Amino acid sequence: MKIGILSREPTNYSTSRLVAAAEERGHEAQALDTLKFNILVEHGKPSLTYKNQPCPEVDAIIPRIGASVTFYGLAVVRQLEQMGVFTLNTSHAIGVSRDKLRASQVLSRHSVGLPATAFVHDRDGVLPAIESVGGTPVVLKLLEGTQGIGVILADSVKIAEAIIETLQRTRQNVLIQKFVAESRGRDVRAFVIGDRVVAAMRRIAKGDEYRSNVHRGGVTEAIELDEAYERTAIRAAQIMGLHVAGVDMLEGKDGPLVMEVNSSPGLEGIEGATKVDVAGLIIDSIEEHVAFPEVDVRQRLTLAKGYGVAEVPVPVDSALAGKTLSELDLRDRDVLVLSVQRGSVVIPNPGGSFCLAAGDVALCYGKRIVVRNLVPKRNKSAE
Repeated sequence: MKIGILSREPTNYSTSRLVAAAEERGHEAQALDTLKFNILVEHGKPSLTYKNQPCPEVDAIIPRIGASVTFYGLAVVRQLEQMGVFTLNTSHAIGVSRDKLRASQVLSRHSVGLPATAFVHDRDGVLPAIESVGGTPVVLKLLEGTQGIGVILADSVKIAEAIIETLQRTRQNVLIQKFVAESRGRDVRAFVIGDRVVAAMRRIAKGDEYRSNVHRGGVTEAIELDEAYERTAIRAAQIMGLHVAGVDMLEGKDGPLVMEVNSSPGLEGIEGATKVDVAGLIIDSIEEHVAFPEVDVRQRLTLAKGYGVAEVPVPVDSALAGKTLSELDLRDRDVLVLSVQRGSVVIPNPGGSFCLAAGDVALCYGKRIVVRNLVPKRNKSAE
């Protein structure tokens, strides 16, 4: 198998380890500079050139796109996807995870713990936003910062206002986030591959530093995650659509709080702390999945006229609650239940004997008119 690694730094630890792990398993691997690609969009024939020459043939791509080249990097990954190349993480998933606000918005509708977060444009909205997340101190974050860059702790409203005003004048968008005092200077990084956490570490800030990033001098220690943290990490990565992710969580008093889902997590810190061959596990995963590239289910399944995909919640008073899929005759009504989310657990491809319970969310595909009637009507009187 031929594997390409999109990276502008071919000699850095992560890229070098991935190349070595691939070669150890008998594959060809090479680092490809993301900015050296040229994109040709042509009817029926999407293509790329690399360094003005025909693009090297690859069976799989590992995108390791730096934040400074996100826009162009995503365009390259999209083009490779159109050419039928398996990409470890899709362009869509990378794009969502890179935007901190968008990622938080996506995660917020699922059963995943998050620090209270606000986003405002007008200066008049800063004070109400700070109050809405629990008051000062607050953490201010640039939407696209990495490695702790663009993360500022503001101890007072005046300091927060001054920082936000200064950053907004330079056209920087800033998030206002609750400061989780009990987790000050430490967080948990869970490395997710597919549907499991393969390694986990705790990062601890040095001295008075409140950012625990290894790049800022933080120290690491290997840990065994308890079930709640492991389940949260896997769920967050899956919601983002990432096959490989570094999920950063704060240890809140009520459980894990997802701080960030990183689509290009570094390997040096996690491998050094845990002694797990994470690079090798990534290559093993590619071997298993290269024949099954990611498919946008909603896009593909809605191509059939009159058919669509929808999430159907099952409230307590729903006629669906307490009934099996066979009793509901959904298949006879041309509706398939692709999966059911129950709390933080997803049950794939449930059979006819599966009984829906209050609180479930069923992912259904079928005739729009039938699926639409399954979705409970909004109770406007309760709004």
